This record gives sequence, structure tokens and C-alpha cells, in this order.
Amino acid sequence: MHRRVPDLVALELVDAVARTGSMTAAAHELHVTQQAVSTRVRSAERLMGVELFVRSPQGARLTADGESVVAWARDVLAAASRMGAALDLLHASAERTLTVGGSQTIAAQLLPGWLLQLRDRQLAAGQDATAVRLRSGNSSQIARLVREGVLDLGFIESPVVPTDLDSTTVATDGLVAVVPPGHAWSDRVELATLAATPLVVRERGSGTRSAYELAVRRTLGTEPAEPALELATTVAVLSAVAGGVAPAVLSARAVADDVALGRVRPVPIAGATVTRPLTALWRGTARDLRGAARLLVEIAAG
Repeated sequence: MHRRVPDLVALELVDAVARTGSMTAAAHELHVTQQAVSTRVRSAERLMGVELFVRSPQGARLTADGESVVAWARDVLAAASRMGAALDLLHASAERTLTVGGSQTIAAQLLPGWLLQLRDRQLAAGQDATAVRLRSGNSSQIARLVREGVLDLGFIESPVVPTDLDSTTVATDGLVAVVPPGHAWSDRVELATLAATPLVVRERGSGTRSAYELAVRRTLGTEPAEPALELATTVAVLSAVAGGVAPAVLSARAVADDVALGRVRPVPIAGATVTRPLTALWRGTARDLRGAARLLVEIAAG
């Protein structure tokens, strides 16, 4: 190894500080002391001859050189993760945990059923059921976790699919406008009317918001109105809609329970078909998708 390259533990600490924005938050995430993180990061900076972070009472911000170093470090960590996974395969570890991530609609509505099918198929074939660890987030977060090697497999809802990961579309999902009972919109709403209306929206990076905004740009050649309110979860968005804050655009799958309970009402969008792909993501190529991960993707696409 080159004399200026820190070890993997130091690279993991540097990456954690970059992601969390502070030594204290990184220490909490990695279950070590803040002093240990600070000391190892200082040592890594001296070894590399590069100042990675600007420290302040508000946290730790990457320098310009630090941005480059962290990008390279993540490549090294991802390669180490792939090597670890390959060594597991060499040892034929049937008990190896499969770490799967899904954006919110997929994690809540689809992945539980897919995982049950995975277990049933493995048991029916006389195999041990794979232990699965499940993570959720928005589409951008899931793609990042796959890229960094935290997840073996991710499922996202965004129309923009990362080009640095391998992927396959497993399904499509339709979006609808959602309003409280008694709202003036009845049988349908024109896309132009929807685009001119301040909505309750998910945070940037969510597949739902990205798909809606892309449909408006492609169909109308304009930007949607500024949001009335931005929230981090679909549940929070539905609560705001039911409370009369503003309409929203959400997955028809995600709103089905609230529609059945009469809390909100779906309104079809006229003037455009607003859909989004549901996409599986993994590192490497199609040959790197194997075992339980490949079976899970086949189930999702079935």
C-alpha cells in the first residue's frame, strides 16, 4: 500500500465525519469516543499531508481537497466491501445477512411481501432462509448507500437512475393528486392546474417529488409552483393533506389505506400520465447480482 494511504478504519472515520458533519456525530454513529475520532482524523491528515476539514463550533466542513479525498476513500471502502462479500461467497456462508434498502413507498408497501416470497422460495427449495436487514430512506439516500457499500441491494422510485450503478426496472408506479374530502377538485385535475397550485411535497431527493416535477417540465415546459409545505415522510404529507393544508401528489399505492379510511381522496391527473419506474440498484455488473439478491430482484419483477 502507498505510504500516504491511511488504513480502512481511518478512511471509515473520515467518511463518517464527512457524512454527519461533525466529529461528535461520527463518534456516536461508530460507537467510539469523540476524542478517538478526532485523533485518528488528525493522524490521517498528517499522513496524507492534506487538511480534510475546517473545524468550528458548528461542526466539521470538508475543504476542497477534503472533498476529493473523501470521494477516493469511498471508492476504496466500496472495493473493500465487495471483497468482503466475495470472501463470504468463497466460504459459502448461507447465513450471510443480505442488507436491502428501499425508498419509502417500496419499503412500506412492497418489500415486506417480496421478502416473504424470498423466504418461502428458499425454504421450498430446501435452502436456509437468508437473514435480511432492511433500511429505508428517499431514493437519493438509498442510491448513496448502495454506492458506498452499506447496502447490497437497493430499490428506488426516482425517474433519474444513477448511471454509476447497475440497475433494472422491476415495475412502474402511478401518481395521483390527493385532496381532503370535500375539496373542489372532483373527477380529475388538469396537470396545468396542479402545477400552478402550491402543494405539500416530500423533500428533495424523493422519487415521488422528482417524478412529478419531471412530468411538469416535460409536459408543460415550466416549473411547478413553490411548495406550500415540505415534509420528510409520506405519512406526514398525508396528514397535512387530510388537515386541509394543501393537495399533494403521491403514489397511488402509498395512499390506498388512507383512501379506504376516507381521510383523503385521490384525483386522477389529466393532461399527462404521471408514472415513475421502480428500479433495483446494485454495485458492479449483472454478474455481481447473485444468490438471494438476484432471487429478490426476480421476485420484485414478477
